Amino acid sequence: MTIVLIIVIAVLAVAVAGLATARLRGRTGPSTAPAPGGNRRILFPFVAEDLSRRALDAALRLAAAEGDTLVPVFLARVSLDLPLDTPLPRQCSLGMTLLEAIEQRATEAGVPVDSRIERGRNRRHALRQAIVHERFDRIVIAAASRGTAGFEADDVAWLLGHAAGEIVVLRPGPDEEGSILKPAPRRRHRGALRERGLSREGEMAGSR
Repeated sequence: MTIVLIIVIAVLAVAVAGLATARLRGRTGPSTAPAPGGNRRILFPFVAEDLSRRALDAALRLAAAEGDTLVPVFLARVSLDLPLDTPLPRQCSLGMTLLEAIEQRATEAGVPVDSRIERGRNRRHALRQAIVHERFDRIVIAAASRGTAGFEADDVAWLLGHAAGEIVVLRPGPDEEGSILKPAPRRRHRGALRERGLSREGEMAGSR
């Protein structure tokens, strides 16, 4: 009887030690293997006509100073008469061009990039999809003012009321030097571009 009791105690001790090791690994795992460029991610949502150079530069400065990853998100609009996963070759082509330009500027600044394309019925719906689906710690967004590109005040107010984490709202001055970035020629997009439910082949198969 004593031998059986000793064996049972030994088995329980091994089991308890195993559980303790598993919990310790679960707590320390993320810190021992940080994501490239650090753990923090800066979400930078934009639409084609409202891509602000000043806001992008501010996001890049923050990312470079703190070792963060920039997550530029091109917000594509899908009209209500089409399924949400409808191919959008024109918007995709423009979005890829802008994301390539952002990647080039980020590379020059030494900032890692994780590009995205998010779709929605309008910019706010696409913005909602982005903050629901993406992991981020901070958002940098451009607010529109007279003569400058950016999101309208109601969109910014909605974001402040619904998004978690830090939110940096930049309203460029009237001397904003254009809103459309020009990428370098003969450069292919090499970032980890992902759009939910959308492949590049699917985009080019459509007509919008």
